[in-house]
Amino acid sequence: MPDPASTERKPHILLIDDSPDELCSLLTQAGLEAWKISVCSEPHQGLQRALALRPNLILLDVHMPKMNGFSVCRLLREAPATRDIPVIFLTSASQLEQRLEGLSLGGVDYVLKPFSPEEVIARIRIHLQLTWRMPLIEDLRQSAETDNDQVLLDATVRYIDEHLADLPSLENIAKAVGTHEKRLSVLFRQRLGTTVFAFVRSARLRKGQALLRNSAMSIQDIAAQVGFRSACNFTTAFREKRGMTPREFRSLDNSDPSPDS
Repeated sequence: MPDPASTERKPHILLIDDSPDELCSLLTQAGLEAWKISVCSEPHQGLQRALALRPNLILLDVHMPKMNGFSVCRLLREAPATRDIPVIFLTSASQLEQRLEGLSLGGVDYVLKPFSPEEVIARIRIHLQLTWRMPLIEDLRQSAETDNDQVLLDATVRYIDEHLADLPSLENIAKAVGTHEKRLSVLFRQRLGTTVFAFVRSARLRKGQALLRNSAMSIQDIAAQVGFRSACNFTTAFREKRGMTPREFRSLDNSDPSPDS
């Protein structure tokens, strides 16, 4: 009779792929290892299972219906329970920008389909050797306390901050974090007391102010960097918010009078 404790000590691998039947050879090979294997064919369900069970490694497809693998990875990276779990993308999304996006989101590896099962197994072994440890009671408690709405909000805020210069529509922002416009709008009002549009505007002004203070960039370049259509639009918005123009703010901030003056 197998020892239950020995089963619990096995590293847990979670596969999230909408076509798991196409990965039979990999699953067969992985079944020969001393691992626990879970398979989920629906991305939302896979995300919830990852948050609840906190596997030791996640194999993640990119092209999936309703929510793609990049959206799943964004949310995994925002949740305290899952942000340190290594994610290996297994996908046919082969374009350079897709590979770079997967790695920039925190994926530790990016393997293109079709692949050799033996190679994937070898890559899993490497990442488990680097990261696997016995789960602690605190880890399990942390997983149980995950606030899904906060994870979604944090992922959206990070996405907005990283794309201020060329921010897509609200529909595409929602899609990038695996949800829809209405839910994001409600979430921003409930948690932040503002609309998504107003939050974006404030974020652009905050970043613009930081660039005015910490860089020698021109007003025009700063305006473009934070997503304003022109230096004039940036100046108008900045004056409304701060009561002075960007040039006046920079001049005042750099004056730094001594205490004895």
